[in-house]
Amino acid sequence: MPKYLVIVESPAKVKTIKKFLGPNYEVLASNGHVRDLPKSRMGFDAENGFEPKYITIRGKGDILAALRKAEKKADKVYLATDPDREGEAISWHLAEALKLDPKKLKRITFNEITKSAVKESLKHARQIDMDLVDAQQTRRMLDRMVGYRISPLLWQKVKRGLSAGRVQSVALRIIGDREDEINAFIPKEYWTLDVLLQAPGEKKPLLARFTGQDKKMTIESKEQMDEILARIRDASYTVEEVKKGERTKKAPLPFTTSTLQQEAANALNFSTQKTMRLAQQLYEGIDLKGNGTVGLITYLRTDSTRISDEADQAARDYISSQYGAEYAAEKSEASSGGKKIQDAHEAIRPTDIARTPFSVKDSLTRDQFRLYQLIWKRFAASRMTPAKYETTAVKIGAAGYRFTVSASRIVFDGFRSVYTESDEQKEENNIITGKIEPGMTLELKETEPKQHFTQPPAHYTEASLVRALEEQGIGRPSTYAPTITTIIARRYVAKENKNLYMTELGEVVNNIMKEAFPSIVDVTFTANLESLLDSIEEGTIHWKTVVENFYPDLDEAVKAAEKNLEKVTIEDEVSDVVCEECGRNMVIKYGPHGKFLACPGFPDCRNTKPYLEKTGVACPKCGKDVVIRKTKKGRKYYGCEANPDCDFMSWQKPVAQKCPQCGGYMVEKGNRIVCADKMCGYVCGKAD
Repeated sequence: MPKYLVIVESPAKVKTIKKFLGPNYEVLASNGHVRDLPKSRMGFDAENGFEPKYITIRGKGDILAALRKAEKKADKVYLATDPDREGEAISWHLAEALKLDPKKLKRITFNEITKSAVKESLKHARQIDMDLVDAQQTRRMLDRMVGYRISPLLWQKVKRGLSAGRVQSVALRIIGDREDEINAFIPKEYWTLDVLLQAPGEKKPLLARFTGQDKKMTIESKEQMDEILARIRDASYTVEEVKKGERTKKAPLPFTTSTLQQEAANALNFSTQKTMRLAQQLYEGIDLKGNGTVGLITYLRTDSTRISDEADQAARDYISSQYGAEYAAEKSEASSGGKKIQDAHEAIRPTDIARTPFSVKDSLTRDQFRLYQLIWKRFAASRMTPAKYETTAVKIGAAGYRFTVSASRIVFDGFRSVYTESDEQKEENNIITGKIEPGMTLELKETEPKQHFTQPPAHYTEASLVRALEEQGIGRPSTYAPTITTIIARRYVAKENKNLYMTELGEVVNNIMKEAFPSIVDVTFTANLESLLDSIEEGTIHWKTVVENFYPDLDEAVKAAEKNLEKVTIEDEVSDVVCEECGRNMVIKYGPHGKFLACPGFPDCRNTKPYLEKTGVACPKCGKDVVIRKTKKGRKYYGCEANPDCDFMSWQKPVAQKCPQCGGYMVEKGNRIVCADKMCGYVCGKAD
């Protein structure tokens, strides 16, 4: 008979933790939250102290019954929900719902699902931290206030099905402000001038960049460029200064939630939602051949770059043995970015540095492997020595102007033997093999003037939006992915080729929020609220103080908006598909499963049909349009609009051009255009 009961959140953890603890422990899962504020109403009374009223979540009755039965047989109950505010709140809700005796209740947390971490957590069992619970409860109530008071207003003034959120509305505002910047941007002309110079004894010419005269100079017009070219064509090019030096590039810090989401988006083209889903799987455990279920990474929601002393030492020992002692860093680097961090956690890292990506590849899906490899390499690199470069900077004078040559050569690869960041700039192409000395005369081989125009700020991507939210203190690690997912799902924002674009609906909602609720969408105000939640967690502010100060202003703003805001009508997008029942052009509607076509004559005509997005490419088999389709499980593929009469399909996007080698059709694969016939194997070049 088990003496102890351990309650975790996810069923995926049950088997693993049971294996670690043995027969004296029963391990059961709560399947996440068991209680919440009711969906049908706000869930607290603003007139009577804001005390929340929780109810059992529908469908959780059987789970709670099983937990009560197991709890009665146990001498002690360990609540082992996730090690963050939300996990603490779930433990408290479990204690309340099960009416647990405080004497037999203990709270345990572990940052990784390994035998040593789980067993160690039992030695440090504690009581539930009510400051953490209060911080999470306050966040939930603030979000509920905004959602339940403003969303009905949007239904009334715009259309049903819309929503407002405390963090999502600010994220939308940030995207909208960037779009305004882009729309208001006026490009300015400028020119760059490179010259190819031949040094005595050198095989390849050097590429030198025009920098100006005594001070840096910008070439702003063709006339100015022509004037400079006229002066330098027959000028003498003399080396004025040669400066040699060393440059080091520090190893990157291990991943936080934010940096993992950014790097996975840039390097692997993963959405934030996909990254978190895969990371959760790696954290909860993978069935490794010969080892059973093993948690491969530490907890995935963290602001911290701290690493435990044991993991730090193990990593440096591993690096010394595998790469050489000169590659292992002498001490660990850590940074908090000067703001509050969830430092009870470590950074995201492998639970065992010796468990290399290659050694577990056969047990992982392709995407799990790619994410684990990224985390493993980043962590290994963070414990390694800097990369070292030998640099040469040459200043060259001609006709009163100055040109510079920058060359660098890697002399010790350090951490770069394992990892390079996705956005790392390529090193200069210049390689100086011979001796370049002051006073040397160089021969002009070619001039390369180029016209440019300044570019507007880039549209946000998921990665850059996460960075902006983190830098401005909006949300926390657990909120980035659901925030972005929500604004895309609500169709406030459209995602095209990684970029996020504001839709017409998004503009309407954003303008309403800015006009009627300026404080809700104010970046500074929202960041200050996050700081107040941190203060509740630290026990320096009572949670009711925050709620009592927030609600009256919101209530007043909602009442004013109900009176003053005018109703906004958004027309449905008209398609070129004609309704075969009544002859009208069908319109594009949105349902739970995405776009579909509907007759605008509803309710007189109720005709609907699937919306098939055309790719602009002719079917290689029959010549009709290739459209985007989805399998029953939701995977996207490309098929002919004439299906089932034409059975053409491709997992990769077809392109219009034919393969010059075999005449077959070609597809986009990554950033390349390749022949769809693997036997041909022709690769054309980069996709647009």
